[in-house]
Amino acid sequence: MFTGLIETVGELVSIERRGASGSLTVKTSLPLDEIRIGDSIAINGACLTVVRKGGGAVTFDVSPETIDRTAFKNLKSGAPLNMERAMRLSDRLDGHLVSGHVDCVATITERREVANNMVFSFRFPAEFAKYIAAKGSVAIDGISLTVNEVGPDSFSVNIIPHTASKTTLISKRVGDEVNIETDLLCRYLERLLAGKERNQGGVTMDLLAKNGFI
Repeated sequence: MFTGLIETVGELVSIERRGASGSLTVKTSLPLDEIRIGDSIAINGACLTVVRKGGGAVTFDVSPETIDRTAFKNLKSGAPLNMERAMRLSDRLDGHLVSGHVDCVATITERREVANNMVFSFRFPAEFAKYIAAKGSVAIDGISLTVNEVGPDSFSVNIIPHTASKTTLISKRVGDEVNIETDLLCRYLERLLAGKERNQGGVTMDLLAKNGFI
């Protein structure tokens, strides 16, 4: 699990394709002596496992599912990448719960400055709109952000200067693609309620209370 608070921006050294799968090697300022083989690190919001380290870089294997589900297929050497190590249970949760499982890819449709902040608008597959709510949380390339507005296949977020300067968003432009992870709790709630509807005849206040949602 992650928080969506980016620790550092790494640089893609190389991306190798091996048929439908591949590997990423990322140069990083993270302390390699604290990173073990097998550790989880979110790279642009996708949870990957460290398989090698050394020379100031870490290498990850990337599955066909990850390549298909994310914007990794568009990466080129030198690309900046958001990096966050898995959270400890003792950590303060300052962002929101992020699983590192990317739902879909969104395209930036607008970038504009408002009162020294940046507002980004995104277009994304409409089937995921039900998981995104105004003032709710969303992870964009692994960054925990608050949603401003939501449409049938679009949403917008406000980026403060600190977030822009500490993440890859500072370099993003209209037409760029980003990885999106919707709110983890929304997906589990949907599955729970769908099962209850089939078995018990619908969603009630009592049902919500029994499952800890109210």
